[in-house]
Amino acid sequence: MRESAAERHDRLLGLVRERGSARVSDLASLLGVSPVTARRDVEELAGRGLLDRVHGSVSWPQDAAPGAAGPGTTGSGLVLGMLAPSSTYYFAEVIRGAHEAAARAGARLILRISDYRPQEDHARTEGLLSAGAEGLLVAPGWQDPGDPAAFGDWIASLPVPTVLLERRPTAGSPLDGLDRVCSDHAHGVLLAVRHLVELGHGAPLLMARADSPTAVAVRSGYAEALAVLGLRAPQDVIDSVPAELAPDAFEEAVRALREAVLSGVATAALIHNDVDAIQVVQRLAELGVRVPEDLALIAYDDEVAALADTPLTAVAPPKREVGRHATELLVERLGQSTGAPRRHLTLLPQLRVRDSCGARLPQ
Repeated sequence: MRESAAERHDRLLGLVRERGSARVSDLASLLGVSPVTARRDVEELAGRGLLDRVHGSVSWPQDAAPGAAGPGTTGSGLVLGMLAPSSTYYFAEVIRGAHEAAARAGARLILRISDYRPQEDHARTEGLLSAGAEGLLVAPGWQDPGDPAAFGDWIASLPVPTVLLERRPTAGSPLDGLDRVCSDHAHGVLLAVRHLVELGHGAPLLMARADSPTAVAVRSGYAEALAVLGLRAPQDVIDSVPAELAPDAFEEAVRALREAVLSGVATAALIHNDVDAIQVVQRLAELGVRVPEDLALIAYDDEVAALADTPLTAVAPPKREVGRHATELLVERLGQSTGAPRRHLTLLPQLRVRDSCGARLPQ
């Protein structure tokens, strides 16, 4: 099976962490990739603050070295492990927040990436423990509704303190008793729907993926928001798929949204995620539907929404803060007795208003 970029980044970080520093040309040889690919990987990881880069070499960040501490702290010597489904897009900021909090605590953070393959989560977590992790931050690579039951029981029996990230297990399950830090996606969806309604629109349509816990939470949050506001969905949720993976299905979804606009079914929409939203807006324009003139639109995630031709209003989950608070909770847990109460910390997203919603509709 071809190695993904996330897996290669994981190996690269491991090599640098073990050596302290390395030449980019040596990393290319060790990874079995071209120097161009190695340089590109190094630039991406350095840009996210996971590596320091100087004159053809890279080094493990000084503030993440064992015993290193941030201003006003003393080095704890703790080693923290983090399992994430990806090192890019949504989880890049979660990782950055965790890395910064670990550095401030004088702890060392080591990372493993599952690339959204939950069947590999256990083995990668064992790798973190073998590398000396004394506590764990775990964001399983769950995608399907059955994944928590199929690939989650082992997490509750881990031998070190563990904090779940951006994952809500089934109520009453063993995992529900773990510490966790999550974004309140239902609140984020409510912010979006309420904003559109206050602008004079009826209930907005939802176009959303179904391939991640965030997507599932956005879908359920949409139903809750409509109920809270006493609204009825104008039609069924439009299933979204990545344009590059399923172009025909993506085209079908865009045309379903176009038809809803032209027929007067809806004048507003919420789209998860903002990469999809940007591509939808581009394709709608080619089909004669303009944003915001014909359709008010809000994206969910706010990773790249501000960079669209028409900057997109977006719901922004507190990704960086999730990583920071989870790491702080884990460090605190490691210094407490085993009988200390567990905590579920929920952080609220924000709505960042830009141009894609347009002005209030005329009365």
